[in-house]
Amino acid sequence: MSIPREGYPLSAAVSPRVHVVETIDSTNAKLMRDAQDDPDSHPHLALLLTRDQRAGRGRLRRTWVTPPGSALAVSVLLRVGAVATHDRGWIPLIAGAAMTDALGAQLPGHEVALKWPNDVLVDGRKICGILAEVLPDDPQTVVLGAGVNTTMAASDLPVPTATSFAALHTVADEDRLVADFVTGLRDRIAELAVGGAAAVADAIAQRCTTIGAAVRVSLPDESFLEGTAVRLDMDGRLVVRAPDGEETVVGAGDVVHVR
Repeated sequence: MSIPREGYPLSAAVSPRVHVVETIDSTNAKLMRDAQDDPDSHPHLALLLTRDQRAGRGRLRRTWVTPPGSALAVSVLLRVGAVATHDRGWIPLIAGAAMTDALGAQLPGHEVALKWPNDVLVDGRKICGILAEVLPDDPQTVVLGAGVNTTMAASDLPVPTATSFAALHTVADEDRLVADFVTGLRDRIAELAVGGAAAVADAIAQRCTTIGAAVRVSLPDESFLEGTAVRLDMDGRLVVRAPDGEETVVGAGDVVHVR
């Protein structure tokens, strides 16, 4: 599927730079390179997007590859110098909440929710993953990459727990999706900068289907934690209560909602 002739006018109305490419290794990797090489041309909310990403990156150094034309890959550059350093852990969650709202606007009748820390689920199945990376030479700059399954047929979905617009018998309005995503990012990053974690915590918690769910968490040291996700702490970390009542704060890990 090629770049649409009409381009992305809604996205261009909210982003100062929209760079669309036919194919790329990784939108995050390229946007980070470009921002390092020419920072003046890459202001806050600069966008890079494609429908053909060949070497996408996910959390915990995983790769993310989809058939050409079957998914939308978009990366957004955020200048976050106005956000307090101790509040920046909320940025991936803000991205997940923004994408939850953007997808929910196009999927009425479906349950669209954030899965901690930054996957988006539709009716319990993953439609989008998000990766946040800090520019190596500039800690005030974050690149957020999101991959949304759009025209991927149900038979091409990588796992039974994934879904797509096509599998839901719906056609994505990609321009509107990106514009809504960037608008949500813009507004909540501004709220975080002005009001800190307290300004965004409730809205994110309301969208996070992980809270209240029975979970099994794979931790970075390869151990596991089971219990009920009870809340987010003020750093955006997940608090899990074990059956014996002991609470553990999880800053990183893979979460599975136990059915």
